[in-house]
Amino acid sequence: MAGIYSVSQVNSYIKNMFAQDFALSRIAVRGEVSNCKYHTSGHIYFTLKDKGGVLQAVMFAGQRKGGLRFQMQEGQQVVVAGSVDVYERDGRYQLYARKIELDGQGDLFEKFQRLRDRLDEMGMFSPERKQPIPKYATSIGVVTAPTGAAIRDIMNISARRNPYVQLILYPALVQGDGAAASIAEGVRTLDRMGLDVLIVGRGGGSMEDLWAFNEEEVARAIFDCFTPVISAVGHETDVTISDYVADMRAPTPSAAAELAVFDYRQFEGQRLACQAAITRAMGRKVERRRFQMEQYRLRLGYHDPVRQINEKRQRLVSCEERMRMALGQKLQQARHRLALVSGRLHGLSPLEKISNGFGFLTDSHGKRLETVTGVQVGDSLTVRISDGSFKAQVSEGPVYKALIEK
Repeated sequence: MAGIYSVSQVNSYIKNMFAQDFALSRIAVRGEVSNCKYHTSGHIYFTLKDKGGVLQAVMFAGQRKGGLRFQMQEGQQVVVAGSVDVYERDGRYQLYARKIELDGQGDLFEKFQRLRDRLDEMGMFSPERKQPIPKYATSIGVVTAPTGAAIRDIMNISARRNPYVQLILYPALVQGDGAAASIAEGVRTLDRMGLDVLIVGRGGGSMEDLWAFNEEEVARAIFDCFTPVISAVGHETDVTISDYVADMRAPTPSAAAELAVFDYRQFEGQRLACQAAITRAMGRKVERRRFQMEQYRLRLGYHDPVRQINEKRQRLVSCEERMRMALGQKLQQARHRLALVSGRLHGLSPLEKISNGFGFLTDSHGKRLETVTGVQVGDSLTVRISDGSFKAQVSEGPVYKALIEK
């Protein structure tokens, strides 16, 4: 061999060749933007393409302030001014952009807009026809490539969130010739199976890579689908016709799995929390009912006929005792009054007077004599003394008190 060089030497030599070429150091390239990515560092990585080829390009953050005055998007036709140089580490050349101007929109983007506007006029994007995504899906169909990152992400997230959910994969072509027909057939096939929800999508890529999801055939298959459909195509910045037609758009396949598969652990936690709340509420209600039952039992016991009879009997006995005491008091008072009256009557009794040496006189008719005016000579009188009575006759006329006193 004439000479052996290291890889670094070869890359350095080629880089010097590019640097010495005046045309490559100050060049303007027209092309369609594809696979555009805004890095967190501020750099923009994209691809320029036309019908014959592609060219990798980058604009560093320091060049953006004066070199870019619009938001770069897929399908835009731009003119990029800069230099073509070799990145030694990777051994590949790329366009280092200093200034980017908008030149027009590419053919694919114009085709996308035309189809989008036509389907929109037909009412295929209308919110009224979109179906709600079931909250607790148990069977989920997936239309995507069988070996891509999308199906792996969906399977991993589904297994993590809910291992009881059944995933049914329709292995479809998602890129290249026949991809649109394959995706549409997958949607129609899974729709006939009566599943809870479908996920239609793939991982990220350029606009050409995602183009199958911009075909009218796929849009109509999703529109005619009776099963709710989640469209998950590319990354968050990628927008396809399928996203407009589907019942829900997810920014990524992973996000679609999050939306379609409910979190069983969270659901179980909520169920346990609800069960505990119901148990506590039932316990409180049972306690209230027990308290009410105890109150009713006490009230029923209070109104028990036996209790009522016993209570009435007790009241009757009490009344009887009070009546006996009242009658005793009344009798005692009556006896006391009788004794007083009897004493007074005894003091006024004629017999008492008679017993002291006095007599009780009555006329022939038995009428008591209280004055001499009622006595005449010859009247028959009855004299009663302490040990008996006898008859007497008036022999002399009465002598009045006034005469006696004189």
